[in-house]
Amino acid sequence: MEHFDASLSTYFRAWLGPRDLRVKGWFLLDNYIPTLVCSILYLLIVWLGPKYMKNRQPFSCRGILVVYNLGLTLLSLYMFYELVTGVWEGKYNFFCQGTRSGGEADMKIIRVLWWYYFSKLIEFMDTFFFILRKNNHQITVLHVYHHATMLNIWWFVMNWVPCGHCYFGATLNSFIHVLMYSYYGLSSIPSMRPYLWWKKYITQGQLLQFVLTIIQTSFGVIWPCAFPLGWLYFQIGYMISLIALFTNFYIQTYNKKGASRRREHQKDHQNGSVAAVNGHTSSFPSLGNNVKPRKQRKD
Repeated sequence: MEHFDASLSTYFRAWLGPRDLRVKGWFLLDNYIPTLVCSILYLLIVWLGPKYMKNRQPFSCRGILVVYNLGLTLLSLYMFYELVTGVWEGKYNFFCQGTRSGGEADMKIIRVLWWYYFSKLIEFMDTFFFILRKNNHQITVLHVYHHATMLNIWWFVMNWVPCGHCYFGATLNSFIHVLMYSYYGLSSIPSMRPYLWWKKYITQGQLLQFVLTIIQTSFGVIWPCAFPLGWLYFQIGYMISLIALFTNFYIQTYNKKGASRRREHQKDHQNGSVAAVNGHTSSFPSLGNNVKPRKQRKD
């Protein structure tokens, strides 16, 4: 294993240049193997987990989900605050910021971005909860791609460009995660679900985040500074891939769902089969055969 790690380090050095010594000795950053192993285990669980749960009852996980989402909301809020104040203290340039021009503020940014990297490992639990609750429809290509790649990308970022121009995307993402995990935490409480209406706008915020990150990253390409251009090109490419996947998700989830509901609503009115249930319009087609009622699951 040591030989494999040494070979990887030699390859990375030849490809990316020397590492940033400011993070030497930091937890999980000295070698790539722990991050790689965690990512492989994650993908194995994504593959095998639903098979294991196929003939088992889903877990509720309600209590732990509230705590988990509250914890990630607070962590995201902490990271957002520290990044904003660090950028202000270091007088970071919005158009391009090098990795060694912010003074003491650079170390503040580096410390916060380590937590940002580590949070991507914690967020693997998002998928594990889906598996335990048998919400397999939520384990999409977008979901797995985003979770599996972010941890690995940020291992490289932390070792080579742990501050400077890379702060912007992490700051926006931390803010979006405050909204997202607070939503998920509240949705774990059944009595709160009728009052949660902003899920659609969280997805819109994520798309806006990617567009703004591309714009800000492009400024560093147009007006370069002491920040490696290769990293900027990579970030633009990665953001484009996320825009494509999130746009597809948005269309599939909201536009098509809305169009389907409108068609069903029109069809139900034509059939005269619209009935109001608990204050919501609900339609039921005429049934020619007896249908066995589903057994209610107790959480």
